[in-house]
Amino acid sequence: MKEFDYSLDYKAIDFRQHPELYCIGRGEQGVLLVEPYKSEILPYWKFKTPEIARHSADQIYSLFLTYKAEGDFVGMDMARKFLQMGYTRSRRYANHKSGRKYQPGSKTVLPIEEDPIKAESAKIFYQKWQFAKADPDYIKLAARHRQQYEQSPEKHASHRS
Repeated sequence: MKEFDYSLDYKAIDFRQHPELYCIGRGEQGVLLVEPYKSEILPYWKFKTPEIARHSADQIYSLFLTYKAEGDFVGMDMARKFLQMGYTRSRRYANHKSGRKYQPGSKTVLPIEEDPIKAESAKIFYQKWQFAKADPDYIKLAARHRQQYEQSPEKHASHRS
């Protein structure tokens, strides 16, 4: 798996125009960097209450489906990342009221204080995230993107001969 490239000038790249520069990476990598998708999706990303989370997850999943209809894999993947981030962040707040997992200045995990409201928000995002990542077209387009754009130069060279 190709690592996410943080060295690119993300403020200057329109990934809709240059999908070849996009790297799927791991998990949520790049979710707050890749434009124009960040600006299109971020305004909908909220998880304070289950009602807000449901509306947010529905809106983001709707964007996922719109990107899918347009054949825009980068948009689909970014929507998937925002759904995943909705789950992970609301889960973090479900476990830690402050949102901090670790004691300041250490790697000691703070005690879990379960918040059932944030836990429900996490569940809502989790379900939509699972729908997105299991979508057959998403899976096919992700594999194609990796093959086209994320292979090492040596692998490209061996496919040409």
